[in-house]
Amino acid sequence: MSKTGIKVKLVGEDGNVFNLIGICSHALKENNMKDKVNEFVKEVTSSHSYDEALSVMMNWFDIY
Repeated sequence: MSKTGIKVKLVGEDGNVFNLIGICSHALKENNMKDKVNEFVKEVTSSHSYDEALSVMMNWFDIY
């Protein structure tokens, strides 16, 4: 998926990938994109590495 235009603060947060997924999922719900949560989670959890998971998040969100 291309960027949603949603800004998500991940810098300074607990870097555990499941915590970051939760923050991003919450952001989708807050921005009336609840229907995209499962797609996002599936794409991130299908990643083969932490770096790949972060890359997926950066493809979905504007990270700061």
